[in-house]
Amino acid sequence: MSKEIPHISFKSSNPDNNGIEILTIESLAARKKDANHNPERAHQVAFNMIVFYTHGESKHLVDFIWHPVKKNTLIHISKGQINRFQFQPGLKGYILLFTDDYLKNQIHTLPKTEIDRLFNSQLFSPIIEVPAESNIERYMTLFDEEYSNLNDNLNQNAICNALYTIIFSKLERLKKFQTHHLKHSEKLSTFLEFKSLLENHFNESRNADFYAIKLHITYKHLNTICKDIVAITAKQFIDEFIVLEAKRLLINSKIKSTQLAYSLGFDEPTNFVKYFKKHTGFTLNQFKKDYL
Repeated sequence: MSKEIPHISFKSSNPDNNGIEILTIESLAARKKDANHNPERAHQVAFNMIVFYTHGESKHLVDFIWHPVKKNTLIHISKGQINRFQFQPGLKGYILLFTDDYLKNQIHTLPKTEIDRLFNSQLFSPIIEVPAESNIERYMTLFDEEYSNLNDNLNQNAICNALYTIIFSKLERLKKFQTHHLKHSEKLSTFLEFKSLLENHFNESRNADFYAIKLHITYKHLNTICKDIVAITAKQFIDEFIVLEAKRLLINSKIKSTQLAYSLGFDEPTNFVKYFKKHTGFTLNQFKKDYL
């Protein structure tokens, strides 16, 4: 058995693609006997994904949490997240894949609120329950038909880009209703800055005071912001971030526990082992065995 999970990069079957692709869940399910990678095994993606289920029922793993899925369930998966399908008979739908570069090129056509809502895995659940009247399936079908049309590719990229903007604008509308509390504000901006600092300095400090000082605010103010935005304290957010990073590194590399501890900023490996057990209920070996 492999000691690490696959790291899946973006490879398009369309030679003229510009960083985006669509495929069906059925076609991906047919690859599960592929010697290189079975999508039903945990894997880390190097791109972004929208998975829209149109028929059947199953469950989908995102960052070590199983989510139930059914007709009109949409799963958003960001670059770097751990992902795993569970294919059941009759399961159908679409998978829209796109790179960070494609997203950056499209940002000018998308509202800033949409980027925050759909591309921030720490802020929201990856699940969106899509009302049938939203017509998301119709636009996904149109995208699939246009992308697959190899006989007439005149303006194909422009058409796909337009359909992408429509799909994401509709998803922003749906996400807005499910996350009505999130509005652009000074608090949200500060929280996103805190998150960015944590991503860059998590191996230097797990102390909320460290980040409050860098933000030029008090620890109390940072705590209030975190409670308002994600309903947990700044320290809890830091711990959740560290644990998730540890999980990803633990099952996606051959790194030894001692190296892992040091890479996450722990002075003593035994302290990391205790920290991980406290926050997950698993020892390092138990966790790896469960997911590999």
